[in-house]
Amino acid sequence: MGSLNLPTEQWAQVVEKVGGPATYKRIPVQQPGPDEVLINVKYSGVCHTDLHAMMGDWPLDTKPLPLVGGHEGAGVVVARGSLVTDIELGDLAGIKWLNGSCLSCSYCQNSDESLCKKALLSGYTVDGTFQEYAIAKAAHVARIPKGTNLEAVAPILCAGITVYKGIKESLVRPGQTIAIVGAGGGLGSIAIQYAKAMGIHAIAIDAGDEKRDLCLKLGATTFIDFTKSKDIVADVKAATPDGEGPYGALLVAVQEKPFQQATCYLRSKGVLVCIGLPANANLSAPVFDTVVRMINIKGSYVGNRADTAEALDFFARGLINVPYKSIGLSQLQSVYDLMHEAKIAGRYVVDTSK
Repeated sequence: MGSLNLPTEQWAQVVEKVGGPATYKRIPVQQPGPDEVLINVKYSGVCHTDLHAMMGDWPLDTKPLPLVGGHEGAGVVVARGSLVTDIELGDLAGIKWLNGSCLSCSYCQNSDESLCKKALLSGYTVDGTFQEYAIAKAAHVARIPKGTNLEAVAPILCAGITVYKGIKESLVRPGQTIAIVGAGGGLGSIAIQYAKAMGIHAIAIDAGDEKRDLCLKLGATTFIDFTKSKDIVADVKAATPDGEGPYGALLVAVQEKPFQQATCYLRSKGVLVCIGLPANANLSAPVFDTVVRMINIKGSYVGNRADTAEALDFFARGLINVPYKSIGLSQLQSVYDLMHEAKIAGRYVVDTSK
């Protein structure tokens, strides 16, 4: 195993009981296995999934506590296992939600690694990136070009890849319109930019003047405030050139109600892509309307390794600029508090050195 000089302890944010809070404390630095790399995480984005992991409100078990959350970690490779030959010490790399998979099942062989029954999930089933040094399977780490701004690229490693994949799943083509629900949040604000870069018109749906200004600045063609709209279905349809509604809808909201509305404003043959995961939420749609208008409803769950490379390429070309606020790792719990209060506009990135 190759490695640079490493400390034996590090700072981390550790969830020690369901519901939190996260505790800022010293923990040991782990060593990578034969097919793994150890990354000195410089920055990590904060995702709403991290809050779900701490609260334990998803029907998916985390690793036994204590748990280090986080899955948008950008940093430098400082150690590698004996079987790793395609990553060098000193390379820039990113740790994503999908920390590893078996690479041999039918899903992995068909580029659906996230569906692998043996998938490892960063900050959920294995310790994640809210620590100075984190481990991931070498086959799955994101390859980040040298010279990349690690602070700015961190949110791409989950939020960016996820919404880029979702837009691809929507089958919306350049020149057509997509509705982005939850557009002013961490995922939505990035989705607007990917849509614009892909030649797609975005209708941003969210609430509040701060989110309106953000969405329009990032390239949304229209902003609809669902708290002020008297008829959200009519308003979304009216925002499309022919009044028939958007070709697709990307649901990144964290409440259930928007999921129940979306099929009503999609045009016939429209595609509803569900990405957000509100706790204990259900999705329903009128069967008759869904059939006779040929509405498509699908889920989109992060991206594969090729999606990762493509999403990073958009960023490298300067087409995606994630709106984020930077804080020290020691202040992570304050971001969770803002999430509880639904007061997040854009994305937070933690600096692991603070």
